[in-house]
Amino acid sequence: MRSLLPRPADDMAGVDVVAAYAPPAWTRRGPFVRCTMISSVDGAVTLHGRSGGLGGPADRLVFQVLRSWADVVVVGAGTARAEGYGPVRLDDELRAVRIARGQPPVPPIAVVTRSGTLDLGPAFFTEAEARPIVVTAAGAGESAVRCDRRVSALADVLVAGEGTVDLDAAFGRLAGDGHPSVLLEGGPGLNADVVRAGLLDELCLTVSPRLVAGGGARVVAGPELDPPLSMEVVGLLEADGFLFFRLAVSAER
Repeated sequence: MRSLLPRPADDMAGVDVVAAYAPPAWTRRGPFVRCTMISSVDGAVTLHGRSGGLGGPADRLVFQVLRSWADVVVVGAGTARAEGYGPVRLDDELRAVRIARGQPPVPPIAVVTRSGTLDLGPAFFTEAEARPIVVTAAGAGESAVRCDRRVSALADVLVAGEGTVDLDAAFGRLAGDGHPSVLLEGGPGLNADVVRAGLLDELCLTVSPRLVAGGGARVVAGPELDPPLSMEVVGLLEADGFLFFRLAVSAER
């Protein structure tokens, strides 16, 4: 892997890749919201319904590095189902780095669901090293989550908003509970809600050297943003033809 921006460098070691994704110093005051996504060169974020077909070894490394910086991983319930989510697993080196920073060995996953439907499979809950969090809204979704004995026994339930999830309140609660650095892993609908709520700070976008075509989803769903959200490239890595952009939301948003 090599760095193209902000400082060119070849043959980056693992520790250099970790350093390239260090959050801003103010992150610990949180919430700091960073989104990670992969896209083909023509804008597709999935291949055959999943993002994994677009990636490769370097992309998986960056994905793990981003998780290693996070205090909590946030994902929409639909994406968790489609991608077959399990608990976060990090290698011994990244776990040791987290412990040295004063973080637990792995971050928990927080699943956002308005309906309370969580068909994620038992491993997501029973094999989790860090207790999962279910983020939902008051009403039918909250009732569904609390009536699911598996969820109520093995996960914490965070209720934010009435009818729909109030992400501003949810991320504030997560930060107050010791999770100020949020890694958002999609999908496009949840990404759009975060962007439209003005909560996004960074986008870490992998551009895969593949053409996909079709009419699939993009990084952010829904109608055009008016005005578009301005972003600044603060880092760019390359490996095996993959480009790894680190983009910060412009201060003039």
